Amino acid sequence: MKIVLVGKGGQVGGELIAPLTALGTLSAVDRMTADLERPADVVALLHRERPDVIVNAAAYTAVDKAEAEPERARLVNATAVGAMATAAADLGAVFIHYSTDYVFDGTKTGRYTETDAPNPLSVYGATKLEGEQAVAAAGGRHWIFRTTWVCAAHGHNFIRTMLRLARERDDLRVVDDQWGVPTSAGLIADVTAAFVARIAAGAEPATGIYHLAPHGETTWCRLARETLAAATTAGVPLRCTPQRVAAITTADYPLPARRPANSRLDTSKLETAMGTRLPEWQDNVAPVIAAIAAELLP
Repeated sequence: MKIVLVGKGGQVGGELIAPLTALGTLSAVDRMTADLERPADVVALLHRERPDVIVNAAAYTAVDKAEAEPERARLVNATAVGAMATAAADLGAVFIHYSTDYVFDGTKTGRYTETDAPNPLSVYGATKLEGEQAVAAAGGRHWIFRTTWVCAAHGHNFIRTMLRLARERDDLRVVDDQWGVPTSAGLIADVTAAFVARIAAGAEPATGIYHLAPHGETTWCRLARETLAAATTAGVPLRCTPQRVAAITTADYPLPARRPANSRLDTSKLETAMGTRLPEWQDNVAPVIAAIAAELLP
């Protein structure tokens, strides 16, 4: 099986390299080789490689900056994605793409299912939704994994930011009225690889959207406290203790892009397709916190 991975330098892309390498011949490229701001060049690369599977882990993810750069965000998150999906359909390849909880407005009381109507609040969310729609319109075999609050031991993410700030400041103020589920890039990579492995086994999952996140729920504030508590236990010297993380509201911390208050995703469709239960978020994220904390030990 020949696989092309676009976006190997990101949090998810970096975690995908090892499991995809184990499944076939992998060509992993970064922005230097496949820049989604030049869709025609990416399509040309795909036609040269002629893979069986195309995995797109690249995206415009600067949520607040997208409010001032809507066309750039749309080019990367929608136009280029549609071009890649069309190329995949032409080649008869499976196209794998990652989307976000930000396609929803967060007003639902319970967990969002794949059939709930999207209603993005931000440019980022709107362009990611346009990307989903472009993939479906291409008409090829595809899997879109919607996920939430992604983190990894490498790259920029909330956990790393909290630990950095806790070493610099005596007190932190963190939003406590946005609910979601932290998801490790490693889990996303493992699920992706499990789906790809099913192709060779002749049990390819159905084309469509799948929600991918661990079980449970938390807020940004509670995640910050848990992160600082774990780092303290590991011996990382912090100025700010978990008890000094103050809970604030979204209104107390205005940002250019609106965030959904509820980012909880129902993952039963994915679990049925895989025949297994996803982990609790604490178990899933603990290794990420431990790895970043280890970098900060005296």
